[in-house]
Amino acid sequence: MPLPPYIKRKPDKRDRSWYQTVYAAKEGSIAAPTAGLHFTEKLLKELGSMGVIIKKLTLHVGIGTFMPVKNPHIGNHRMEPEEFEVEPGLIDLIKKRRKAGGRIFAVGTTTTRTIESLMNGHYKDCRLKNAKPGPESGSGQALTGTGVQGSEKIRGTTDLFIYPGHRFRGVDCLITNFHLPKSTPLMLASAFADREKILTAYRKAIASGYRFFSYGDAMLIL
Repeated sequence: MPLPPYIKRKPDKRDRSWYQTVYAAKEGSIAAPTAGLHFTEKLLKELGSMGVIIKKLTLHVGIGTFMPVKNPHIGNHRMEPEEFEVEPGLIDLIKKRRKAGGRIFAVGTTTTRTIESLMNGHYKDCRLKNAKPGPESGSGQALTGTGVQGSEKIRGTTDLFIYPGHRFRGVDCLITNFHLPKSTPLMLASAFADREKILTAYRKAIASGYRFFSYGDAMLIL
């Protein structure tokens, strides 16, 4: 893993453990979800003791996340499909918590994309037998079929590209790092908070010496 330019040393053994979230469990991603690097075991326990319900999901980050958007019409950009896995009941829990007045905090753009894909039906369900195309949402398709048990984990792929104009259905607050220009994570953050507000925040971050890239700082968007 290349280190950010503000770290004046060569990569070593420390980076093998530091460049990984404390809750990582499965291999598959080409990069760590950097917003999660800010969480320690101690912090997660403290949040739990405060009554925060913490749920985990898996999305295997692919190269498509890091491909810059080159098309002048961003709606024509296409994301490469990425695999995800979610515990059964997560979406029902999100709906119940929001209906009761609770707020859903997503740690990172990958988590946000997974939740929004499920809430919008914008994914391919890899569990289904005799699957056939279902209702479309954006550029992808949900699938309908038979053979899925209610207790099974939801396993699928998503190519959902979130950019300004997207209607968020499952995420109320976002913790995310500072991203590179023309990147899909930056466009997701702009969709969530408003492009001009994000640009203002980035200008202040640069002026204040905040860090970008792999070991960068994060912000909370409420």
